[in-house]
Amino acid sequence: MTDTIFALATAAGRAAVAVVRVSGPETRAVVAALAGKVPAPRLAGLRRLRHEGVELDEALVLFFEGPASYTGEDAAEFHVHGGPAVVEALVEALVNLGLRLAEPGEFTRRAFGNGKLDLAQAEGVADLIDAETEGQRRQALGQIGGALSQRYDRWRELLVHALAMLEAAVDFPDEDLPEEVAARARPGLEVLNAEIGAALADVSRGRRVRDGYRIALVGAPNAGKSTLLNGLAERDAAIVTDTPGTTRDIIEVPLVLGGYRVLLADTAGLRETGDAIEAEGVRRARAWAQAADLRIWVFDGFHVEQSSGEGSDLLSPGDWVAINKIDIADAMVVADVRNRFVARGLTVEMISAHSPDAIGQFRARLTSHVTSALSGSEFPAATRQRHAERLREAQVYLERALSDVGLEVELAAEDVRLAARALAKITGRIDTEDVLDRVFSSFCIGK
Repeated sequence: MTDTIFALATAAGRAAVAVVRVSGPETRAVVAALAGKVPAPRLAGLRRLRHEGVELDEALVLFFEGPASYTGEDAAEFHVHGGPAVVEALVEALVNLGLRLAEPGEFTRRAFGNGKLDLAQAEGVADLIDAETEGQRRQALGQIGGALSQRYDRWRELLVHALAMLEAAVDFPDEDLPEEVAARARPGLEVLNAEIGAALADVSRGRRVRDGYRIALVGAPNAGKSTLLNGLAERDAAIVTDTPGTTRDIIEVPLVLGGYRVLLADTAGLRETGDAIEAEGVRRARAWAQAADLRIWVFDGFHVEQSSGEGSDLLSPGDWVAINKIDIADAMVVADVRNRFVARGLTVEMISAHSPDAIGQFRARLTSHVTSALSGSEFPAATRQRHAERLREAQVYLERALSDVGLEVELAAEDVRLAARALAKITGRIDTEDVLDRVFSSFCIGK
């Protein structure tokens, strides 16, 4: 029999209210033992909790009769006063009644096991708890609500339909089936392969919302990177001096732009150096910049002709260039350099990092860019790396199946089955019974 478990559902420490959750087959008996009378399901009841003749607290008690509960089994919540002594006394009473402390995530694990959530929704629960920004909250809430699972369910239907046709052609060659039934699987497989390809092209968006959009400030020493970082962070996060090479390691500052989490990094100035420590900082700066979602190259507008060659091997279309110190720079020289950068497909911003107004305008444009990059007309098809890995695996099998349809139907059917298995690892749905049901209902096999 499944254990009955309990856990403190609110943060540890002193609080006005603490919530202790219970789930499992002995839940009703436990509530009766502590509260005397079990409240009607889903209705809060004020009860005095007692154990072995000792009063523990006056609490609100809720009982959820399975399967109409979060875990799908009988569950309860004790809303007690949040003093540590009260919580400790209740925990001790639950242990004495034979309950076990829940393992991390065990309530949601039971919800999944009882069909209340699929794997993608369960991951959404964890993401919602960890959400720090509006963008993270929206994405996690959508995932819990099934936005991700609904897309996989539709893909599941395409797979099941195609697999049913292929299995019919393999297993029932003598039955009265429509001609070229295996070939009819191709259109659905082609549609699915195209949609998974599009999802993989968009795979980083979900990760960026969840983990943060990474922006690297790169450029030569004393270009104004640290000053720009401090201005965007609205605090002195990095040391600013006139000495070149002051920043020798990555300084990361989390920001929220447009409701999305952003990780902004100030990096060591890019230059040739014989200093071993500074050289390591330059190496790390290049590595961070290469992995960033957006690189902002900061150039000293006063020396823009000389400094614009530093690190130019990393410049690529889509990067931003921030020409700093334009208040003291030669306007004609800056305009000429700007035009050269624009011709290379770079977005160029003219700034003065010491000016609050200029920084405010730059921040607004940066916010617009982040919002555009992370928002989309559709919910992202992958919000975790494991989703992307399974999608790539499914696409490999689908492409192989498409090359086999019409030639080796048995091999095509096996590849479609493997693609279905790859998708099943994301949501936990799809099994052989679905395929069998579709085979028999579609083609009336078995007279």
